[in-house]
Amino acid sequence: MQIYLPIAEVSVNLYLLLGLGGMVGILSGMFGVGGGFILTPFLFFIGIPPAVAVATGANQIVASSLSGVLAHFKRKTVDLKMGLILLAGGLVGATLGVQVFTWLKSLGQVELMVNLCYVLFLGLIGGLMLVESLNAMRQSKSTKPRKIKRRHSRLQELPFKTRFRTSRLYISVIPPIATGLIVGVLSAIMGVGGGFIMVPAMIYILGMPTKVVVGTSLFQIIFVAAFATMMHAVESQTVDVVLAVCLLVSGVIGAQIGTKLGLKMKAEQLRILLALMVLAICIKIALGLILMPSELYSVV
Repeated sequence: MQIYLPIAEVSVNLYLLLGLGGMVGILSGMFGVGGGFILTPFLFFIGIPPAVAVATGANQIVASSLSGVLAHFKRKTVDLKMGLILLAGGLVGATLGVQVFTWLKSLGQVELMVNLCYVLFLGLIGGLMLVESLNAMRQSKSTKPRKIKRRHSRLQELPFKTRFRTSRLYISVIPPIATGLIVGVLSAIMGVGGGFIMVPAMIYILGMPTKVVVGTSLFQIIFVAAFATMMHAVESQTVDVVLAVCLLVSGVIGAQIGTKLGLKMKAEQLRILLALMVLAICIKIALGLILMPSELYSVV
């Protein structure tokens, strides 16, 4: 069944859109990511213009993240204080990112810039996560008891420290604000919730427990993605409501399924699956930039 998207000005298969939304919802619930790093490239692949895919993809992330975070609230695995601090940086970053996106759109360089950002960030984050996850799995299989060493980081010496009781941390608010700022910029430019960067940063930089990271990441993503969507609608008018609704319906259902699946898997297994998924998308986009297209010219 074909459905016409008025803003994107293309016709796509309705069941394909519903399937994409459901898949992203499952990933959101399992890994604590918005899923935009998979949804937005797949929208490229099925013919949605990059500007519309980025703006509308951020809208779908809101629903799937909201559905997932409600399940985590019930389990008390959301650090609200940390989430609000991350959100403060994220809103500022999203504002800056939308301005950059609008500027690139006026230059006609949105597609190239978005694809390059995906290759760079997905390759870097996916590679680091894969190496760390494999090392963690290898150590967990070792019969020798290993001592957990506290790493002394320069971040611990920063001022403005505060206590995060849910995460059992006493750290400066500067790293969370900086992390939120970066994720906010990426959310606006790449059409992602930023969870694929937020989750590793919360685990490896901020030192948060994995069980708290997922719910807290989703909490922050909801507001940043919603704000980015609103800014895109006002600044660049590239939000396709019909496309957004199709993705929202299945995304909400998928998030509930993903949350239940995530609770049945070990933290190391979750991280290695996410790393492999990130690297697969990175390779696909990189090949699209390098290989010669089947049609050299197209009329839009």
